[in-house]
Amino acid sequence: MNTLEAISKRYSFRGSYKNTPVPREDLKKILQAGLAAPSGCNKQTTSLIALDEPELVKSVSKIVKANGFRGESEGAPAGICILTQKIPAYEDKYFYTQDYSAAIQNILLAITALGYASCWIEGQVTCSAETQEQIAKLLNIPADYIVVGYLPVGIPETEGKRPDYKLFNERAWFNKFVKN
Repeated sequence: MNTLEAISKRYSFRGSYKNTPVPREDLKKILQAGLAAPSGCNKQTTSLIALDEPELVKSVSKIVKANGFRGESEGAPAGICILTQKIPAYEDKYFYTQDYSAAIQNILLAITALGYASCWIEGQVTCSAETQEQIAKLLNIPADYIVVGYLPVGIPETEGKRPDYKLFNERAWFNKFVKN
């Protein structure tokens, strides 16, 4: 699958996953895609942990679900934990949010290209320091890293689809803004 196909097929999956392990080879490709994302001033503030031990995946998924995630991430055979560091790019400027967002998008596209599904889970992780601390403790994450997201990874039980989007000309223009 080429990049444009992956973009057009990617969607947020909140359903059940097949009990089919995700090979480490695929997880490594997914991590490499995330690490290849652009980074403000090349500070490379994003780090990643792939989870493929079933009990760890279940534990992180339960923590996320307890904090309000309404999907079925507990059944995913793998997951990616997203970490960041608050490293100044220059003066008092920080780009860690943009850095991990770009990494997550790359990861989601790689997941789609490899035939898996996922959902970007961030709010249910970052809205509670307790949730972040629970995940950090479980995964032995040092205090200078911040847990900012979790992505379940697996083959969907039933195929999902992208939601309907507004028409192109309602959100994109050439040369100037055009009110419809």
